[in-house]
Amino acid sequence: MTVTIFHNPKCSTSRKALEMLQEKGVQPNVVEYLKTGWDAETLNRLARETGGGLKGLLRKKEAEAAELLAADADDAAVLAAMMASPVLVERPIVETPKGAAIGRPVEAILPLLAD
Repeated sequence: MTVTIFHNPKCSTSRKALEMLQEKGVQPNVVEYLKTGWDAETLNRLARETGGGLKGLLRKKEAEAAELLAADADDAAVLAAMMASPVLVERPIVETPKGAAIGRPVEAILPLLAD
């Protein structure tokens, strides 16, 4: 099974999620999105797969994300902001053939690993 983790190594929750995957014998593809950035296709796919839409991917602790939500920004504005500033996307996100989940709490990714 192909597993991808969209990861920020500076984030303790993201590190815990990666550890948990490895403890379960999963060697995921690790995407350090702060280095690689985001593309519209990936963000839209993750928004669908996580079920929360683009606004559901926003890291609400970030001031710019809070402003977007407060202004009820449309999806185009949210997408543009996330592509311009990758830190606006919540982390970690784990994607498998079963779908994707935001790992907050990290246990939220476990259903994606179940047989």
